[in-house]
Amino acid sequence: MELWFSEAQTPHVKLSIRVDKQLYSGKSEFQRIDVFQSPEFGRFLVLDGYMMLTEKDEFIYHEMITHVPMAVHPNVRQVLVIGAGDGGVVRELTRYPEIEQIDMVEIDQQVVEVCKKYLPKTSCRLGDPRVNIYYEDGLKFIRACENKYDLIIVDSTDPFGPGEGLFTREFYGNCYKALKEDGIMVNQHESPFYEEDALSCQKMHKLIVESFPISRVYHAHIPTYPSGHWLFGFASKKYHPLRDLDDIKWNMRGISCRYYTTTLHKGAFYLPYYVEEMLENVE
Repeated sequence: MELWFSEAQTPHVKLSIRVDKQLYSGKSEFQRIDVFQSPEFGRFLVLDGYMMLTEKDEFIYHEMITHVPMAVHPNVRQVLVIGAGDGGVVRELTRYPEIEQIDMVEIDQQVVEVCKKYLPKTSCRLGDPRVNIYYEDGLKFIRACENKYDLIIVDSTDPFGPGEGLFTREFYGNCYKALKEDGIMVNQHESPFYEEDALSCQKMHKLIVESFPISRVYHAHIPTYPSGHWLFGFASKKYHPLRDLDDIKWNMRGISCRYYTTTLHKGAFYLPYYVEEMLENVE
C-alpha cells in the first residue's frame, strides 16, 4: 500500500508527496508536529498539516532569507531570529565569523527538540556558542528590545495559529524599535499566487511600509511551498537592498551556496508585473 502526505494549498489545490514512513508524530502545547521520510524530498517537517521544510529544497529558503541582508549590511554583529525552530537560518548565520550574538526566539520548544533529532541537516548549528535560544512568544520578547540588533530575521509560520501575532502593526513597529539606527529586518512574505495568500502578502506589505522608510520585496522559487513562487520582505532604516549591495565584499568571503549568488540577489528584486501591481495597490 502506498502512503501519501497531502497538503491543501487552496480549497481546490493539493500538493501530494509519497511517503516511505512517518518518523515522528506528536502534539505540543501549540500545534501538531509531524516528520515524514519521502523518496523524493527526503525528510520533511509538517506543522498542523502544513509543510514547513523538506531536506531537498530547504536550502533555497534559508539562503535567501539570510544572505540577502548579510550581503547588504556592512557590519552585522547582533542578530535576532524569530521562529526558525528548525535551525536552518541559524546554520546560515553561523557561517559569518564576525557575528557575535544570535538570539533565537521560538515559541515551541518541542519543534526545536524534534528537529534536533530528526532534521540534523538544518539543526546542526544550534549548539554554536554564539546562539542563545529563548522559548517564548516573539511578540512579547521584542517589546522589551530597543536599539539592540543589526539584523532581525522573522522566519515565522503562516499568519494564523502560533505565528499570528508576528503579522501585526505592533510587531513590525517593535521590530523597528529593536533595530539599531541602520538595522535591517527580513521576513517570509508568503506567496503572491493564490488569492488568500496574496491578501496576506498585501496586508504584511502595507504594515511594513508604514513602519520602515525602505521596504522592498524579493522572490525565490521553492518547489514545495504553495505555487512554488515565494516572497520575502526586506525592510530597512538605512540600507537599500540593491544600491547598498556590496557584491565584491560578499563574494570575497568564499561562502559556498547552492541557490544564492549576488547576481541572483539583484534579479530577485525584479518582480513579475502582477506582483508589483498587487503591492503597489496597498502602498
